[in-house]
Amino acid sequence: MPYAERRGSKWRVRWNTGKKHPETGRWIYDSQGGFDTQDDAIAYGLDRESDIRNDRYISRRDGTILMREYCRTWQQTIRVGHLRRRNVESYIRLYIEPRWGDVAVADIKPSAYRAWALWLEDQPNIGDRYRGEILLVFSMLMDDAVDDGLRPASPVQKKRRRGVYKKKPRERKREMRIEDVHQLACNALAFWGLDGYVYVWTFAMTGMRPAELYGLRPEYCHPNWPASDPVDDPREADREERHADDLERYGPSLMPAIRVQWQHQREEGTGPASLYPPKYESRRTLVIPRFLAELLEMLLASRESEWVFTSINNGPLINANFPYHYWRKFADGREAKQEFERTRLGQRQVVDSRRPVVELPPVVAWKGKRQYLMRHGHKEWLDEEGHSRVATESRMGHELAGVEGLYSNVTPAMERIIAESLQARWERFVVTLPEGWEPPPSPATLPVDLAGWMKRQVSEARGRSS
Repeated sequence: MPYAERRGSKWRVRWNTGKKHPETGRWIYDSQGGFDTQDDAIAYGLDRESDIRNDRYISRRDGTILMREYCRTWQQTIRVGHLRRRNVESYIRLYIEPRWGDVAVADIKPSAYRAWALWLEDQPNIGDRYRGEILLVFSMLMDDAVDDGLRPASPVQKKRRRGVYKKKPRERKREMRIEDVHQLACNALAFWGLDGYVYVWTFAMTGMRPAELYGLRPEYCHPNWPASDPVDDPREADREERHADDLERYGPSLMPAIRVQWQHQREEGTGPASLYPPKYESRRTLVIPRFLAELLEMLLASRESEWVFTSINNGPLINANFPYHYWRKFADGREAKQEFERTRLGQRQVVDSRRPVVELPPVVAWKGKRQYLMRHGHKEWLDEEGHSRVATESRMGHELAGVEGLYSNVTPAMERIIAESLQARWERFVVTLPEGWEPPPSPATLPVDLAGWMKRQVSEARGRSS
């Protein structure tokens, strides 16, 4: 039973919280003051005791924990990938703590949250997707605060729409034409060399994520794989069984394929690069068309390296700032540079370029577009050919939800059809090349006869189409 006591001209009520102090064993009491009458104070105390009996009560001591303190504790409880953790820490540091750090967890009101969400929407430097990620992390914080008994309910009201409906903007995409991919590959050849040419075609024909391409190693690539598979990933529980099945299903004499086992990433953005499992643990095998298998064979036979694709300086692509220093050149084009200016010992100099590059024409459909859209384009190609949904999603590194995903399975026949359709798309294109087509000059001497190889491709494609 709560009891009231006078404090000056007002009344204060105290009630038993039903909890005992962990050290002294005494009952813990809570209180509230500022009531005009004794009856009002007692009524308030009775309501609190009702909340205690019905497990709705939040102690004032618990609720006064500041958001700054709770954010630090909460970040230690989440188990996410290194990139996701870095992003979550950034959202909290830049937006959540500056607004809510000095506010008690229990004092965050739904109206204050909505005002903050509108403020984020008005910031010109915060895009829709980025804002959505900030609000998602805040919503997770509040849900966990409820579970921790720090507040009765989350201030983020779900399944409730108010105000003017705004359609979510989507990035405008164009159809991925194989002619444009060919031009990108030629630009990459002229700027980068054979690695660039094979990189672009591998990207288009497999839909791998960029970090997966950066981390592709020869032992997981045709023609070495699956015989060369080290089977050493401890996080892959069924690796021995999977490898045995791969030996029966894939290989140069069966179905040429690439194994997506790792991605190359930096844990803290600027720290040392390491190999991590693919996004969503999406290890998978990608069958490839015959022409791409031949390109990969030529590339790997031309040199020895830890990586399938190396930078201009023969280092790992993760160190090359690839989107800016490579991709933008392929897609946007650039002028020919035989000379360049530099400042040395305080003097302006004009010197000959060590890697003179011919003019690269812009690829109009890709100008200003990010390279990740090539992965989207690969999905378009699979959808155009009407491939099995489970085979398509598995190839993209996705899992089908529900009963469809539970009962479905990717068969060798499904994979063979995918490889054949990609090869047929290539052959339909190469027969349209003009007679005597020659690849653009490479900044370094090519280790293979790419022109001769292309002539054979055209001749074989025309022979099969006649």
